[in-house]
Amino acid sequence: MTRPIVLGAGPAGSMAALMLAEGGSEPILIDRDAEVGDAICGGFLSWRTVEGLRQLGCDPAALGAMPVTRLRLFAKRRTAEAALPEKAYGLSRHGLDSALRQLAIAKGARLEIDRARSVAPGIIEGERRRWESPAIFLATGKHDVRGERRPRDMVNPALGVRVRLPPSAELERLIGAAIELHLFPGGYAGIVLQEGGSANVCLALRKSALADAGGDPWEMLQAVGRENPHFACRMACAEAPLSVDTIGAIPYGWIAQETEEGVYRLGDQAAVIPSLAGEGMAIALASGKAAAQSYLKGVGAPQYQRSFAKRAARPVGVASLLWHIAETPSGALAMTLASRICAGLAMRLSRIH
Repeated sequence: MTRPIVLGAGPAGSMAALMLAEGGSEPILIDRDAEVGDAICGGFLSWRTVEGLRQLGCDPAALGAMPVTRLRLFAKRRTAEAALPEKAYGLSRHGLDSALRQLAIAKGARLEIDRARSVAPGIIEGERRRWESPAIFLATGKHDVRGERRPRDMVNPALGVRVRLPPSAELERLIGAAIELHLFPGGYAGIVLQEGGSANVCLALRKSALADAGGDPWEMLQAVGRENPHFACRMACAEAPLSVDTIGAIPYGWIAQETEEGVYRLGDQAAVIPSLAGEGMAIALASGKAAAQSYLKGVGAPQYQRSFAKRAARPVGVASLLWHIAETPSGALAMTLASRICAGLAMRLSRIH
C-alpha cells in the first residue's frame, strides 16, 4: 500500500494525519523540525475550536491554556470592551502543535523529519531523500514550498510580527482574561495571555512599516507604541528589547480555488484568514479534516479544493473586510463604538461551516 504523505505537522497537517490514520491509511507525517516550534499566528482558540479539539481528546485547559472571556478593543486612546459569547482560550502554538502531533502519532501516523525543497504531484524533494505518493497533503502553513507557491503580487503586502512578553503581575493586571485588539492605521495587534502567564503579541501590518523603522522589528514595535499609548503600556512590561519573529508577504484573503491532482492544500495553503477574526485555527482544523475525509472517500484533490474554497469564502471575506476597515482611523473608531456587536457577530460570520 502506498501511504499518503502529509507535509507539515501543524494543526492542519496533524489533523489530516490523525483522520487518515483513523481511516486505516497509515500516513507519513513529515515536518522539518524534530522539536516543535512556536509559530507566529494562531495563539487564540475560539470556543468552537475548543469544542472540536475536545472531541479529539485534546483539552486546551489541560494543556495550561489561559481562559479568555472578553474582547477588548483599542483605537488610539479610545477603549471598548464586551463579553465573548462563550469561554475561549489562549494557548501557544508550541502547546497546541505538540499535543496534536502526539495525537496523530498515537493514532498511527509515522513521523519523519525532513525539509522539503520542492513539491510536485506525487513527489516531495526533501533534503534527506525523495518522497513519493499519489496523495500529498500540503500543510506548510504560511511558508511556501517551491513548486506550489501562492501568489505574492501585492504592492505593500502584510507582514506578520510576533513578540512574547514574559509573565508579570502587571501584564496579568492589564490583560487578564481578555483578548485585546489594538487597531491603528495600516494594521492591528492582538494580545492574549497564554500558558505560564506570558503574553503573545501578534501584529499584522504593512511591510512598509518595517522599512520606515530602518528594518529593525523592535524599533517598529516602539513606533507603533508611540502612536498607541495602550499598546505602549503593554510593551513597557518588557525590560529590554526582546526577540521579534517576522514573516513577510502574507496573502491575507487568498483562497486556493484549484489544485493539481494528488495535492490537497490545507490550512494557510488553502485559505489565509486575517487573524483578527479569531478563526484561523478553526479553518486549519476544518481543512485537515475535510481533506482527509475526501481522500478516504475517493474524492480527488481538485474536487475537495473547490468544495473547501466555497466553505471558506464567507469567513475569509468577512475577516478581510474587517481587516481593511480596522486599517483606517475612522473604521477603527467605528469598531470600538460597535464592540458589543463585533464581539459575537464578527466571529459568527467568520466561522467555517
